[in-house]
Amino acid sequence: MPHTSAKRPKRITILGATGSIGESTLDLVGRNPDDYEVVALTGNKNVARLAELAVRHRAKLAVVADAGSYKDLLLALAGTGIEVAAGPKALLEAASRPADWIMAAIVGVAGLRPTLRAVRQGTAVALANKECLVSGGEIFMREVAAHGTTLLPVDSEHSAAKQAMTGTDLDRIECVCLTASGGPFRTWSAERMASAGPEQALKHPNWSMGAKVTIDSASLMNKGLELIEAHHLFTLPPEKLDVVVHPQSIVHCLVQMTDGAVLAQLSCPDMRTPIAYSLAWPERMHVPNERLDLAKLGSLTFETPDPERFPALRLAKEVLETGGSAGAVLNAANEVAVAAFLENRLGFLGIAGLVETTLADCADLTGLSPESAEDVYEIDEEARRRARDRLPRWAS
Repeated sequence: MPHTSAKRPKRITILGATGSIGESTLDLVGRNPDDYEVVALTGNKNVARLAELAVRHRAKLAVVADAGSYKDLLLALAGTGIEVAAGPKALLEAASRPADWIMAAIVGVAGLRPTLRAVRQGTAVALANKECLVSGGEIFMREVAAHGTTLLPVDSEHSAAKQAMTGTDLDRIECVCLTASGGPFRTWSAERMASAGPEQALKHPNWSMGAKVTIDSASLMNKGLELIEAHHLFTLPPEKLDVVVHPQSIVHCLVQMTDGAVLAQLSCPDMRTPIAYSLAWPERMHVPNERLDLAKLGSLTFETPDPERFPALRLAKEVLETGGSAGAVLNAANEVAVAAFLENRLGFLGIAGLVETTLADCADLTGLSPESAEDVYEIDEEARRRARDRLPRWAS
């Protein structure tokens, strides 16, 4: 039975409602409808699904990012009383609508501007957008501090780290070790990966995620991006961050303390668990996910990542050491490479190859220190242009 609360409903907005994170968030919201008031839902191009979700969850506003889809959304929501808008400015307006909690789940660097708008409300932002921190981490965290915003990480690894670190001084932490499943190619040779196509790379063994994140998981770039995120989220230097491969995806993070203790957060792989942790913060809520049975599992295993077969992780670590705008270049080149791979214009091993070449060719950009979101977008655009120029030499 849905839980009813004497408190007023929590006002929530979901930026990226039609993606996997948005859908999982709304699954939780729909199980406790009296506890939440949906202020706004946004989606990219899937008008039919956005309209369906807006009606089901009684949203006040529905926004489609694609300006050309405005008429379709208006027609789909005709007679519902739901406000309709479209385009980049409408996304920013949705992120600015007063809300107690905002899920930032727009994929890619396109999510930076609306997420910054959400941060400036000074309430709570659940962050599922890696690029905000990878491409503009210093700018983003400065805004979080300036507005007193509660930033709640949604990635399972960062959520686990936050839970394990709560109440501990940073100087008592020796290392935060993020776990990686290893993806579908964990045991594959480099020769075999060279011939892998999108269909194989999209078959993640444990998680159900969007295409971009799933490909990043297969290359281990996802884990590299998460190291950069952790650096900004927890104010930890590179030497206090690490990655270990854990195929079962049960242990999500390991935090090594100065007294030798290791604190870990464990749960079955279901994104509703970290989403619920942020949604109910600072309390806990019921989640109808599979319960962990360690005796049934029998064993948990861990491996050191192979930098030869998975060079993307090495590249991300180098970018973390470099700092500045190197993260923006890394992310831009990787987005170009992943898109080309999904379109069968680039081989799987070419993803890391193109990223490394672009980083080398963008030394003039990586030394810059962006001061605004506009600076980040300019660097991103130029890095993408150079990555596209170099794509033919890596094309399959």
